[in-house]
Amino acid sequence: MVDSWERARHILEGAGLDPGRLARLAPLTGGTYNTVEELLLTDGSRYVLKIPPAAAVPGMRHEKRLLVSEAEFYRSAARAGVPTPRQVSAGDDFLLMTAVPGDPWDGTLTDVEQTALRAELGRQVARLHGVTGPGFGYPSGALGPLAPDWRTAFTAMFDAVLDDARRYGARLPRPVDAVARTAASAYGALDEVTDPCLVHFDLWRGNILVDRADGPARIGGLIDGERMFWGDPSADFVSLALLGDIRKDEEFLAGYREAGGRARFDAPARLRLALYRAYLYLIMLTETVPREAGEEQQRWVRERVDPELVAALDEIERGS
Repeated sequence: MVDSWERARHILEGAGLDPGRLARLAPLTGGTYNTVEELLLTDGSRYVLKIPPAAAVPGMRHEKRLLVSEAEFYRSAARAGVPTPRQVSAGDDFLLMTAVPGDPWDGTLTDVEQTALRAELGRQVARLHGVTGPGFGYPSGALGPLAPDWRTAFTAMFDAVLDDARRYGARLPRPVDAVARTAASAYGALDEVTDPCLVHFDLWRGNILVDRADGPARIGGLIDGERMFWGDPSADFVSLALLGDIRKDEEFLAGYREAGGRARFDAPARLRLALYRAYLYLIMLTETVPREAGEEQQRWVRERVDPELVAALDEIERGS
């Protein structure tokens, strides 16, 4: 049994912080893979500590060394001036970062607040997408080194999830080989992407913190960057409109374009967006097996995610 307090004190000491000032340690919920704890020191400063699961815990192929990707996201987002946690210390088995203000975006926001926040979010995401990397793919190296082009990187990512679906016997609304054939028919559209941009790929509302401490609601920070990759910026539109259509989010798109983001929805762009939707929804369906999801979660996935995967595949078939 791991003593969380002893582990936290050891990591604080290694980061040059006085371990004797640790006043409170509390688990943070909402994540599905890493162990996440909030550390409160006696001077009021707050930190977040992430610990990956043991190597023996089953997972998806792309989930190896996720904290490497998360640290890369925070470093890169800082270059764009986007509010995110700041890495304090990291090792093979932990990531210690500063806490950012706010609480996860929830249903308590008014319509006026949400309109302003979606526009602010659009501006911040556009700044993220202005950061480019040294190649395409996951910086963790989970699927190999970065690729020189987006088609090579994304097809490897998609194939890895299909392999996971086969390995775990995931229940999908269509056979795995049929999904692979449909996706491959649209891969030519990937060649239009020439710059490896910073993509968070998990920007659902739970990873967007809203801060009301100083008056009007504002975005306090974008968190949980562990799924980031270098690729097509429009891939972020999937989680930003999870189980929906980003084209209907007028406030977000207005802010995104205002800050220089390019949001085109011509035929090749729609094909790529359908590919990214299929990729995310395949992950959501397949990960229920290694996560040992409960009956309620499995029912929700079947009812909500199955139809969205089918819709994305149908769109690819029509467009190709």
